[in-house]
Amino acid sequence: MKRFIFLFAGLLAASLAWGQVKVVYHLNEGIPQASRAMDNIRNHLAADPAAKIVVVTHGAGIDFLLDGATNQMGQSFVGAIGELSGRGVKFLVCNNTLVARKIPKEQVAMEAQIVPSGVAEVARLQAKEGFVYLRP
Repeated sequence: MKRFIFLFAGLLAASLAWGQVKVVYHLNEGIPQASRAMDNIRNHLAADPAAKIVVVTHGAGIDFLLDGATNQMGQSFVGAIGELSGRGVKFLVCNNTLVARKIPKEQVAMEAQIVPSGVAEVARLQAKEGFVYLRP
C-alpha cells in the first residue's frame, strides 16, 4: 500500500508540473546577452503565455537592469523590462555583484528584486523549485 501511495503522489506531482513550464534565464555576460534574452523571452511567452519565467542576473549580466542602460542600438531597456514584468517575468539581481562593483541599490530598475547571490538563486530555482535552465 505504501508503494502505491508513493507512486500516486509522484504521478500527481508530475501531472501538476505539466501544467506550467518554469524557466530560469541566466544572464552574466552583459548587454548583447541581455538583448538576446529579451527577444528569447518575448518569443517564449508568445509560444507559451502561461510560462513562469525568472531572469537571474549577476556580474555583467546586471547591466541592462541599471538606470540609463541601453542596447547596442542605443534603445533603452526600460520599456522592455516594464512590458515583460507586466507579463509576469521576474527579474533578479545579485547583491554580491552590486557590492563588488559598488553599485547603489537605487540604480537598479524598480521592477527588479535583489537576491543575496545570483548563482545561488539559479541553483535554488533548479534544485528546489523545478525550473528549467536556459542561457541565451
